[in-house]
Amino acid sequence: MLSDIMYVTVYVTDQDRALEFYTEGLGLEKGLDFSGPDGRFLTVGVPGGSVQVILWSHAAAAGQPGEVGVPGPVILESDDLRKDFEAMRQRGVTFEEPEPVDYPFGVRIEAVDPDGNRVSLRQQPKR
Repeated sequence: MLSDIMYVTVYVTDQDRALEFYTEGLGLEKGLDFSGPDGRFLTVGVPGGSVQVILWSHAAAAGQPGEVGVPGPVILESDDLRKDFEAMRQRGVTFEEPEPVDYPFGVRIEAVDPDGNRVSLRQQPKR
């Protein structure tokens, strides 16, 4: 029986640049980093979280899909999205909207990494 999600993959053109964005911009933590026969296996994740994001070098797939209104391949949850948004914006993260938006299921905003990959940021409604 399946028990958890281990990894999701985001395709990037430059793993070092992506690592800087995801760690210094979004505040994720570097996980695994080793070179193997198929390339560099590099991960980031929420500190203490169980799911890791693989930053995989694949130029042809980087930034796909990039349509506005389509969630990104990674959706990160925040307890205080407006506060996190301000901190990320000060660290140079680019967003699609000028500020987080309220919607029926909480608060949301979309960030864009250096390759054009969308990163969805969400806050669930307060109970």
